[in-house]
Amino acid sequence: MKLFFKTRLLKSFFFSTTLILIIIGCKEQNKVADINTEPSLKNGFKKEFLIGSAVNDNLILEKDSLGAQLVKREYNTITPENSMKWMYMEPEKGTFNFEMADQYVDFSSKNNLVFIGHNLVWHSQLADWVSEIDSKKELSESLKNHIQTITSRYRGKIHGWDVVNEALNEDGTLRNSMFLEKLGPNYLINSFKWAQESDPNVELYYNDYNMTNPEKRAGAIKLVQMLQENGAKIDGIGMQGHWSLEEPSLEEIEESIIDYSKLGIQVMITELDITALPNPWDLQGAEVNQNFEGSEFMNPYPTHLPDSISKKLAKRYHDIFQIFKKHKDKIGRVTFWGVNDGQSWLNNWPIRNRTNYPLLFDKQYKPKAAYYSVLQVANDSLN
Repeated sequence: MKLFFKTRLLKSFFFSTTLILIIIGCKEQNKVADINTEPSLKNGFKKEFLIGSAVNDNLILEKDSLGAQLVKREYNTITPENSMKWMYMEPEKGTFNFEMADQYVDFSSKNNLVFIGHNLVWHSQLADWVSEIDSKKELSESLKNHIQTITSRYRGKIHGWDVVNEALNEDGTLRNSMFLEKLGPNYLINSFKWAQESDPNVELYYNDYNMTNPEKRAGAIKLVQMLQENGAKIDGIGMQGHWSLEEPSLEEIEESIIDYSKLGIQVMITELDITALPNPWDLQGAEVNQNFEGSEFMNPYPTHLPDSISKKLAKRYHDIFQIFKKHKDKIGRVTFWGVNDGQSWLNNWPIRNRTNYPLLFDKQYKPKAAYYSVLQVANDSLN
């Protein structure tokens, strides 16, 4: 009799325990479902395009825990703002520093984020030793080794690379960088081919600013056609969105997306931010120098953004994202250049020590009116 009661008690215990575990499991599944369906940029545009942000070392190391939480909640792709540029990746000839870049790739993998490498070839932020190379042969070999060493290391771990960055002048001609001067236009073709050889499956992009300007747009189209005609793989063009409240026009943005798409490649909206401050180049004869530092005219909102400008910024983002959504079949990714206003490079360029408000989140990581205006576009149906 005692054995009978013990058996019944054991069966009751196991049944109750199993029931509790099932209930807990259901609750956890509901939590996951809630996270995956809560309002966010990545959920709002999940049927249109990837949406992400440039990030820095503190965020990747989660020293900036609020920033890391925001990125995980809002975005599904990230780009390193600085840490994968030549001066950091190969500070001495043949000596590569992968420590920080590995952290970026690991962070993206752990958090299911699409990772975009930025960048392999750029005339700026080079290591000093590169600029000292005189020999054409040595420069070509160094360029090939830099590209292939890095792309090989991250083969299969990176979704796409900005292979060449900012190789055009404003009139659409090729920038007279040391690479063009010593290697000629073939450096562009070879850079894409070398990257493809090392990682045949990674997406390869050309990235540049002012890509809505007609002359530069024509030059970019010519550059892409040159790559295609010479058998170099190019999957997309990065159209940097360092724009203002007025320029470029919505028509120029839309025309550019359409024109680049006609090349048979994806359009990436990269480095997106909208300055709320006056531009010194708008002043006749102005030069970007120390004379503007401390100028009240050039730094009109040192403590906060007035409601009138905040509304203008929100409308500007709303109108631009309407164009992006309209052309979702052409756009593969939209990436903001920074996570919050306080971290934006525009606080120190083209004039240092200004207070700018170019992003969707303020210095405290709180969403601004511009954030909600972008979410509204995600939720609206376009006729």
